[in-house]
Amino acid sequence: MNKKWQIYDTQNEKVEELTKNYGINPLLATILVNRGITKKEDIRLFLEPTRADFHNPFLMIDMEIAVDRIIKAIKNKEKVTIYGDYDVDGITSITVLKGFLQERGLEVNQYIPNRLEEGYGLNNPAIEKIAKSECQLMITVDCGISAINEIDYANKLGLETIVTDHHEAGNELPKALAVIDNKRKDSKYPFRELAGVGVVFKLIQAIGIKLGLKEEEYLKYLDIVCIGTISDIVPLIDENRVIAKLGMLLIKQTRNIGLRSIINSSGYTKIDSNTISFGVAPRINACGRMGKAEDALELFLAKNINEVNTLTKKLNEYNMKRQEIEKKIFNNAVEQIEENNLQEKNTIIVSGENWHHGVIGIVSSKITEMYFKPSILLSFEEGDEFGKGSGRSIPGFDLHEALMKCSDTIEKFGGHAMAIGITVKKEKLEAFKKEFEKIAEEAHIEEITPIINVDAQINLNNINKDMVESLNKLEPFGEGNKMPVFAFKNLKIDSIRALSEGKHLKLTLKDNNTIVNAIGFNLGNLSEEYRIGDKIDIVGVLEINSFNGVESLQINIKDVMKSINF
Repeated sequence: MNKKWQIYDTQNEKVEELTKNYGINPLLATILVNRGITKKEDIRLFLEPTRADFHNPFLMIDMEIAVDRIIKAIKNKEKVTIYGDYDVDGITSITVLKGFLQERGLEVNQYIPNRLEEGYGLNNPAIEKIAKSECQLMITVDCGISAINEIDYANKLGLETIVTDHHEAGNELPKALAVIDNKRKDSKYPFRELAGVGVVFKLIQAIGIKLGLKEEEYLKYLDIVCIGTISDIVPLIDENRVIAKLGMLLIKQTRNIGLRSIINSSGYTKIDSNTISFGVAPRINACGRMGKAEDALELFLAKNINEVNTLTKKLNEYNMKRQEIEKKIFNNAVEQIEENNLQEKNTIIVSGENWHHGVIGIVSSKITEMYFKPSILLSFEEGDEFGKGSGRSIPGFDLHEALMKCSDTIEKFGGHAMAIGITVKKEKLEAFKKEFEKIAEEAHIEEITPIINVDAQINLNNINKDMVESLNKLEPFGEGNKMPVFAFKNLKIDSIRALSEGKHLKLTLKDNNTIVNAIGFNLGNLSEEYRIGDKIDIVGVLEINSFNGVESLQINIKDVMKSINF
């Protein structure tokens, strides 16, 4: 599919100004200018934030109430339960709060709902169980903001609750003792995009300040806070940038033996945002997806190396199992799509029997990425008339809004513009498919083109190894701080071949007298399309490739097209 390259209109005067005034090389200066980071203080904050850059946690509504209540629990040696979510954000949130409170001498239990049996968020049977355990205080992490009825039930049972969350708040707030969420409509906090674990960090920071503890007592958890923040795909700007930047420094020398073990077992030699996003996060998430979230939590809290080794092995096994299940469902879904020519339609809806609920969301993402169409995958259990599933969308098509118009053919759904969870009755499935397709057609979805945002068009002759290495200062990458992508025009193909049984593409490219290597993952089919001597334009990421101890410049290709002018 043709992709549209949207190249930033770089302000060259600003780039020169940054290069001259702050000693920043032109490549790094270009990225900073494109991202609106041009003032001295903003540059410092982005490239070298310090612990002094955290906002005052007491600016959060209800923080004072929550802190006083927790300090009271510490003094009275009360029993506390943390109620969290089963994803990376939830697991890291529990890890940080439990670790910190236990060090203050509190007896802390946790409750993580089973993804496959209970689903997300608070539920009454779980609250009943917590109330019966002689627990006096329940603290929610990464959930609770929409649990109006459940918190009412907790109140009825005499269980006091503090809610900490980062999801959107409705018009009504739960009647908890304290509700800490920067997405409250009355919030005055300077930053609203913290992850759940970021909110927990602010809570332990506030307790630390109130108890007069040394900063290290809460800052030492920044490695785990960073894992949850990067994994939860919140924008890595403002306070999240401070968390991620300082947290990455701590991860590189982490004292958490569980975290160190999972990084070592992931096969990544260099510790950066990729290691977290593709090495650590999938292994932690796999536990929740397989209904074994407690194992991930135990790994982060473990103090014994034998226990760590056993748990690391388990996490890797869950991840491999998840990959196997995912591959099976993906192949089954693609088979259905190709057999029924669904790729010709505007939308893709496929279903299967007993597809694993913890995995179909990932498969839906892959299907949407592969065909650039909104996709919904549904799983029907044997003998059940209802199918439950997940859907993913493409930029420019609001999936949640579209499903609002299908209310007569679906039972229930929830989510947002890009991702949803859904329940459909078997007998209404065909009617739903037709209705959904019609809505997409009316929205002229076929006119939406995938866009690649390109930071700058650059000439290879002007680039050197030091410049490319300077881009590491922009780490960690993630939402709101994407890896820089560059356009290179009129490059001559010097050599071309496919790797890994035709899967990947390997090129040597020439720009006048400069020769550079390029790799295109999953672009192996292009080896048949282009020949030595062809002139091409490419967009990609600049990397330093290390092979047999020799370092060289490499372009990681994202898209290719034939040069028009040469």
